[in-house]
Amino acid sequence: MTFSKEYFERSLKVAPGGVHSPVRAFKSVGGEPLFFKSAQGAYLKSVDGQEYIDFCQSFGPLILGHRDPDVSKDVREIIETAWSFGACEPYSLELAEWITSKLKFVEKIRFVSSGTEAVMSALRVARAATKRNKILKFEGCYHGHADSLLVKSGSGLAGESSSDSAGVSEAQAHETLTVPLDDIQAFERAFSSHGDEIAALIFEPLPANYGLLIQRKEFLEQIVTRARKSGALVIFDEVISGFRVGLGGMAELLGMKPDLVTYGKIIGGGFPVGAYGGRSDLMNLVAPQGPVYQAGTLSANPVGMRAGLSTLKKVVSHDVYSILGKRTANFCREINLQAGLVGADLQAIHFGSIFWLHGKTEKPIRAISEIPAHHKEQFSKLFKALLKQGIYIAPSGFEVGFLSLAHTDEICSKALAGFKNAIKEVYEV
Repeated sequence: MTFSKEYFERSLKVAPGGVHSPVRAFKSVGGEPLFFKSAQGAYLKSVDGQEYIDFCQSFGPLILGHRDPDVSKDVREIIETAWSFGACEPYSLELAEWITSKLKFVEKIRFVSSGTEAVMSALRVARAATKRNKILKFEGCYHGHADSLLVKSGSGLAGESSSDSAGVSEAQAHETLTVPLDDIQAFERAFSSHGDEIAALIFEPLPANYGLLIQRKEFLEQIVTRARKSGALVIFDEVISGFRVGLGGMAELLGMKPDLVTYGKIIGGGFPVGAYGGRSDLMNLVAPQGPVYQAGTLSANPVGMRAGLSTLKKVVSHDVYSILGKRTANFCREINLQAGLVGADLQAIHFGSIFWLHGKTEKPIRAISEIPAHHKEQFSKLFKALLKQGIYIAPSGFEVGFLSLAHTDEICSKALAGFKNAIKEVYEV
């Protein structure tokens, strides 16, 4: 019996499904999860003593890799200074000043403890500002597990929604409208029917929670213009893309100015964090300055604040976006080359340092309905073959992968050799 198997059997007795977040259970790929005991740079080490090149990187926040030495130094220093205050401190101030000085569309910011909390709070602000109740989201964009966001598209004319999770009331679900990505007609119908009821349009400008569904800039410009015409606020969910694809995230790359934006992942440097920010007039609605209540005992935890600022400063000083953009492009190009050599139904796409593996398609996948029907089954086989090669990617075909600064050219070459063997095992006839 391996230690991972033993740990999982023990975990099943004390945690739902044996895990503390569903994807960790390996349900999407089959089999039982690995348990990891340590990490450094681009590597994970399991409790069974196996080492893996990690392309999950805690689902994105570790843009410098696990336990980057410079960030680690700052973390050790703050841990020797304070763990939590529940009071005002200078560490969140320094991070807030840094972010607002770099991103002109973030005039004020409030730190919370997760991306879910950030989105939930931003929507509360939008409803207070507009005196409207409904929100509009897209199928394939994930915004955390707040009740009003766990919905799927129904059969109604304008995308009336029903719950996608037990425990969410029908009334809450009906406050959320959902439409398909890259479908301007469906979007227009929703606003034609409910435009004066919609408080906010919320979307991932780079959808990366149901595969990497890169959107057309023209589509994003159309939906933002239409939403504002109806008086709805525009919220960019950049929990994944923020500070990952560029310093200003997708908002900067697209040349757009959201009314509100949500962040997480990288701004905590690997520690739990979230944030929402945007226009001063909107953020001034938040308590204690305004009537929108939001609070958190561990919000702006000093360890996460210090780690986040240390990470962001190093990203800028080491030209990380340029380095990772080129490295990820080359990595995906080599995977596609290996797939082509054996005629594999596989391709790797990327945006910045984010990549996704899926079956070959004639045109880019922009909506979840365009994902190949056999994708989940094929990914499961590839995932298991990669594990045998010492490569760990997120255990779901609908999650994306990430490169970090710790993924040197040498490590990428080693990983590509493993990909080559795994692709041959799964696809070669």
